[in-house]
Amino acid sequence: MEQKRPGAAGRRIAKRKGRSQGKPGKTAPPLLEFENITVIRDNRKILDSITLTIGEGENVAILGPNGAGKSSLVKTINREYYPVADEGVVFRIRGKDVWDVFDLRSALGIVSNDLQFSFARDISVREAVLSGFFSSIGLFLHTVTPRMEERASDLLEFLSISHLASRPMNGLSSGEARRVLVARALVHGPKTLILDEPTNSLDLSALHTFRSTIRAIAGKGTGIIMVTHNLHDIIPEISRVILMKDGRIVADGPKEKILTGRKIGDLFCVPVHVRKEAGWYYATGY
Repeated sequence: MEQKRPGAAGRRIAKRKGRSQGKPGKTAPPLLEFENITVIRDNRKILDSITLTIGEGENVAILGPNGAGKSSLVKTINREYYPVADEGVVFRIRGKDVWDVFDLRSALGIVSNDLQFSFARDISVREAVLSGFFSSIGLFLHTVTPRMEERASDLLEFLSISHLASRPMNGLSSGEARRVLVARALVHGPKTLILDEPTNSLDLSALHTFRSTIRAIAGKGTGIIMVTHNLHDIIPEISRVILMKDGRIVADGPKEKILTGRKIGDLFCVPVHVRKEAGWYYATGY
């Protein structure tokens, strides 16, 4: 698949690489460090003893069937869910145990189906993108600065959606709305973009456009965490794959060693053949 080359706006919005520059002689902390993370909701264990480290700027896919706990993991990263406070639990993001939720959500760009549902209302695309500066749904009484306006314009251009700026969010296709939310997630220049089941409900044309968009973002140095149940969402830039099932991590390693017919068949409980084509992986035979 051909990757779209971003123009001047794309070059302006990505001035820095996706890895932290720590103090001389010190290594920057990982993006996240989880040890023995268990989350219980409605008396049900939805994450079970998760231990996981992801580096800043790393491109990772988290793959698993529906109900595996993938979205719950995203909500735990985003501090919507909190782990059981047992001994031995480590729950750090960028080396910090305690975060202001609004600061955290501006430091991490997150796009989810829940967020898209929240934005299915009569606010303009430009307003939706600008609201990312305030972690709000719409602008309300927030003051928008000229710098924010410029940043929003650059992102709309970079993602090829400038023509949608005055359109209402509830008048967009699923693919268009997804790209708007990606723009919203990028307003603070996060070093990592987390995408939770990003291609649900996209047709082939929208899927092609969306995947090209994510590749362009990864190419500018932003780390991608792709949370999905579809092998074809795993862009070639992703080098590590984590498999989840029943609230647990069942495999974690280099993409070539994890995306095999046996491992994917066991994960989804169906016989499959996994083939690789031009850096993409596909499951067939089920």
